[in-house]
Amino acid sequence: MARHLITSAIPYINGIKHLGNLVGSQLPADLYARYLRGRGHEVLFLCATDEHGTPAELAAAKAGKPVAEYCAEMWEVQDKLGKGFRLSFDHFGRSSSPQNHALTQHFAGRLAEAGLIEEVSESQVYSNADGRFLPDRYIEGTCPNCGYDKARGDQCEDCTKQLDPTDLIEPRSAISGSTDLEVRATKHLYLKQSGMRDQLNAWIDGKKDWPILTTSIAKKWLNDGDGLQDRGITRDLDWGIPVKRGDDDWPGMEGKVFYVWFDAPIEYIACAGEWAEAASGRNWERWWRTDNGAEDVRYTQFMGKDNVPFHTLSFPATILGSGEPWKLVDYIKSFNYLNYDGGQFSTSQGRGIFMDQALEILPSDYWRWWLLSHAPESSDSEFTWENFQTSVNKDLADVLGNFVSRVTKFCRSKFGEAVPAGGAYGAQEDALIADLTKRLRAYERHMEAIEVRKSAMELRAIWVAGNEYLQSAAPWATFKEDPEKAAMQVRLALNLIRFYAVLSAPFIPDAAARMLSAMNTLDTQWPEDVTAALAALPAGHEFGVPDVLFAKISDEDREAWEERFAGVRG
Repeated sequence: MARHLITSAIPYINGIKHLGNLVGSQLPADLYARYLRGRGHEVLFLCATDEHGTPAELAAAKAGKPVAEYCAEMWEVQDKLGKGFRLSFDHFGRSSSPQNHALTQHFAGRLAEAGLIEEVSESQVYSNADGRFLPDRYIEGTCPNCGYDKARGDQCEDCTKQLDPTDLIEPRSAISGSTDLEVRATKHLYLKQSGMRDQLNAWIDGKKDWPILTTSIAKKWLNDGDGLQDRGITRDLDWGIPVKRGDDDWPGMEGKVFYVWFDAPIEYIACAGEWAEAASGRNWERWWRTDNGAEDVRYTQFMGKDNVPFHTLSFPATILGSGEPWKLVDYIKSFNYLNYDGGQFSTSQGRGIFMDQALEILPSDYWRWWLLSHAPESSDSEFTWENFQTSVNKDLADVLGNFVSRVTKFCRSKFGEAVPAGGAYGAQEDALIADLTKRLRAYERHMEAIEVRKSAMELRAIWVAGNEYLQSAAPWATFKEDPEKAAMQVRLALNLIRFYAVLSAPFIPDAAARMLSAMNTLDTQWPEDVTAALAALPAGHEFGVPDVLFAKISDEDREAWEERFAGVRG
């Protein structure tokens, strides 16, 4: 079996994430990790919180807490919500970890030795009242384009126009509100990415199987306009990883920290170090260093399209530029955006559904199924409450849940709570097995290709096949004339429940566990052979009748939720 390293884009620490964030990286990564584990592969699935940079400092200031305390508390929140959505991380780390401090400083030293870092003098806004340089996001003012009075120094959130702090009308400090600002000279370190353009181009050209979305974004940044630009990797902030060359101080960089987009991807590697430290006997280098066993690892990253440039260019430039044998990504699965009911999800405006709110009103499987079956792969997709209600009621309640309920209740009423004996397969059962075999192979192909929506469609078709068989075989009618044949039909249908549980576990793990529990089995072996899988529960095997697997969403609930989540979060 193969070894798979999986990472999902690490979320910012500043607040609870909405469902658009979830489906853009963490949830499909979890789907893939669960599927690979189910097939017997060795998997290391890593994620972490992205804790440095301006967003963390501003959020902490707004909360009235020291930034370190705020980040620690929000890590706990995000970790709990990840568990609530059944995200099966092998480790959920923190970019503020000692491992990431050391590794980021190590990479900076290696890049400096390779001549890939240079000091650049530039002008930056300084706040006399705050006694510090202000990063772009620490400066607010009126947008010269649309007149929005809370535009930031990097972008106007209202009209989305890219800005420089000096573009703002009546600029002020986002910390103190002071307008006593001036432009001063300062020095920063830049990663000389432009010198690696040809090397990165050749590397990306070699990835023939990457999604078009991923390669098109990477190529645009590489080749459009002036091409790949050198990028600043330091900032004048208090919170972050201090600028050092390995263990050595960096003269002239005192008081500065590394830019969040330099240290955040390095946390993928550092996170493995955190995972190894959490338990003895773990060797993280066999996942990340090709001189220590990682040459046979397949590394897959999951992210939203806005993160693609950093993962296809800046992070690879760091890895390649170090000259060390680190594992490079093999496949990047990128996603478009999930929009919300005619507009966009908005963290700042509280528009849409956030992870904590979603779990308050429905169990995670409802959300997992809808989000994954509507994943924004080839284009942006849109969440609407009506579509959500329809999908849950039809797919989960009517197709899967109804099948489980009808089969178990009928068997209990006619044969008791044990798999009945008797009867032999006929043409109808042989046709079902042939159809399921074909669909199972298609499901496996889609999952291995990380075609999320196609996988969901094929899984639903597998559920439907069982329903159509049950409706056609009609064991309730057969029982009157031929109880032994009805017993065979019910025995097959009970085995289908276990079969469905194993296949469905990557999408709806809680429901899958409940189905296995009802069937009184811990057997989660992947059904390589459908005929054998449909005999896994032998005659006489006891089972139970589960509670309703999925409750339907009423019109009243849908209307109430539409109103509740239309505007400001609360």
